[in-house]
Amino acid sequence: MKISVCMATYNGAPFLKEQLFSILKQLSINDELIISDDGSIDGTLEIIDAIRDKRIKLFHSPHKNLIFNFENALMQATGDVIFLSDQDDVWFDNKVEISLKFLEKYLLVFSNAAMFHEDDIQKTELFFKDSGKKTGIFSNLVKVKFLGATLAFQKSVLAKALPFPKNLAMHDIWIGLIAETMGPTYYIDEPLIYYRRHGNTASTAGKASKNPIYTKIKIRWQLLTNLFNRMWYKN
Repeated sequence: MKISVCMATYNGAPFLKEQLFSILKQLSINDELIISDDGSIDGTLEIIDAIRDKRIKLFHSPHKNLIFNFENALMQATGDVIFLSDQDDVWFDNKVEISLKFLEKYLLVFSNAAMFHEDDIQKTELFFKDSGKKTGIFSNLVKVKFLGATLAFQKSVLAKALPFPKNLAMHDIWIGLIAETMGPTYYIDEPLIYYRRHGNTASTAGKASKNPIYTKIKIRWQLLTNLFNRMWYKN
């Protein structure tokens, strides 16, 4: 089984090297780490080049957009199993092993995370404080639980999820909902990554939405409409 880890980068130099090594040490020689860069100017590309690992495949994105930068990475993936990765986290040493075990039974899995701030990795708190239901279409439309930095899924999900709709609010909820329409998904109630929060964090995961109710309803309606159209036209 070949693994493709897909990462979107943009000016991630301060924390990137630690994350790359935490991933690469868990991959076999036949696996790949796909990186799509959105025009970094801070030394990110030099860090990637200096590692000189043939498993790293670097692509350049024209989008200037986090969601479609991830899409660019995903479009290059050739693995049987896809892992998503942020540029500034640190994977637990057993993340790949545990995720693959659950992927023998489920189409998509995601996990809890040990959240920390800046460089204070010794002081963490769980991203999900409870063990309540995290999967299901309705549950995630009410409040998104799919934590993109921890997602892993079968390639069959990717075949349905791509290309992304143009009005997509975030890629993780889209991939998660697509998987929900195809088969069983699973939440692993233990942290498998150190989830870094800092001043330049691109993801809004874990933050309370400031969108007005109209915008929240619009986003969910667009998700449902896109989901229906994708299932109808891809079947």
